[in-house]
Amino acid sequence: MFLRPLFNLLRKNLAMDLGTANTLIYMSDHGIVLNEPSVVAIDVRTDAILAVGAEAKRFMGREPQGIKIVRPLKDGVIADFEVTSRLISYFISKVTRGFRLFRPQMVIGIPPYITNVEKKAVIDAAHEVGVREVRLVDEAMASAIGADMPVMDAICNFVVDIGGGTCDVAVISLSGHVCGESLRVAGDEMNEAIQQYLKDNFRLLVGESMAEAIKFRVGAAVALKEPLLMEVSGRSLTTGLPTTITVSNDDVREAIQAPLQAILQAIRRTLEKTPPMLIQDSANHGILLVGGGALIRGIGELITQDTTLKVNIDPAPLTTCVRGAGIIMENKRFYEDIFIC
Repeated sequence: MFLRPLFNLLRKNLAMDLGTANTLIYMSDHGIVLNEPSVVAIDVRTDAILAVGAEAKRFMGREPQGIKIVRPLKDGVIADFEVTSRLISYFISKVTRGFRLFRPQMVIGIPPYITNVEKKAVIDAAHEVGVREVRLVDEAMASAIGADMPVMDAICNFVVDIGGGTCDVAVISLSGHVCGESLRVAGDEMNEAIQQYLKDNFRLLVGESMAEAIKFRVGAAVALKEPLLMEVSGRSLTTGLPTTITVSNDDVREAIQAPLQAILQAIRRTLEKTPPMLIQDSANHGILLVGGGALIRGIGELITQDTTLKVNIDPAPLTTCVRGAGIIMENKRFYEDIFIC
């Protein structure tokens, strides 16, 4: 009878939020043990991995010839199976060092409306790196549980998760999805929109990392009373020389209008499909907003203006999904009905 406590000590089960922008891992009895960019740096000549995660992201925009920077997940799903397997393997090895006697079990959060082929790719990638058992749960459900929403009750749990590759909108009741959609317009598209805006209006070329920094430092979804300004350096498309301009929150708001409107339309479409009884619940309880997009100033206010519903932003929106996946992993029997597979 002394073997079971020892077995539990050595077997550290995991929960993962495998995101387009970042991968987070939760370990039983330890909480969140990893939060790194889903980026890999590869030597083109030898196919060897040079760096993964935060270290690889530092190479972006600075890499010499012969080094390729790969983001193997696109729009929330696996675009490069081999590189994704290597990324998952690296992250699992990093967090389970010293606990590798037993192969872990894992719960992985995925977008709620991906195809069976895409689901199989996630499962195969985890098995490829030695995970013993893989269970999938959709990210909206995991986020609702991470935010302590009553997903088992017969009420409307309205979740909007704006990640890097997807915006997931879901209405959850009685531990199941009622309606919703997964929109492949989210943080990455906002970064690209900022890059294009600077090209068109300032004749300035900046990298993706700079566009992301602009989005979070001075970005806003609504007009602000006090302007925010940021000096941005890049390459002039007119002279080809380094130059610096000043960007305001109004510039960013104008730049990201198209992605923001696409997200608002997805929320409205979901509201139109929501049964009348649950609509009343949503009026009472509001919308839970999570994901990196929740950090953009005024985005909750923008959604309220468009829908009249109050918006509740999770205090730690970047980790809501993996926290929920961790709760599910540690209580698998209780949450058996919510697994996708």
